[in-house]
Amino acid sequence: MINGSLPRLEFWCELQCPDCRTALDDVRALRAEYGDALPVELRHFPLEKHKHAYAAAQAAEEAFAQGLGWPYVEALLARVDELATRGEALLVEVARESGLDADEVELALIDGRHTLIVDADQAEGKAIGVSGTPTYVIAGQRLDGGQSQDGLRARITALIEEHRSA
Repeated sequence: MINGSLPRLEFWCELQCPDCRTALDDVRALRAEYGDALPVELRHFPLEKHKHAYAAAQAAEEAFAQGLGWPYVEALLARVDELATRGEALLVEVARESGLDADEVELALIDGRHTLIVDADQAEGKAIGVSGTPTYVIAGQRLDGGQSQDGLRARITALIEEHRSA
């Protein structure tokens, strides 16, 4: 960690998960409070129970490659209920609405160019004990939000402040 920098916050997310939509409010609040000083990294943990979660993770990676990752993730999570029924058509539609090259997003879903990133995230998540979403990792601590998100933002803030004063 660079002198004076904050620890990285990993947001383990599944883009078809209603709880992740709710957790995004905490991520937004933390980003508003700490700005660019708090590096927030989206990590993918698609769950088998959600048919379109893996494709959504790949589409999100393409959005990040195009420089609009967070706006795409936020727009997609806002429509998480639609994803179950509309699948890849919704992924492409949200890409277009977010200002992405939607044809390139669609091509990325076909050619699988981001598969390795999503697979690596999922494998690492399993290795560190992620079992559901949302999950946060900050300052070496894993905080699970799948059962309850109550108090998680306060706990994350406390960990940030501990590192800030160290």
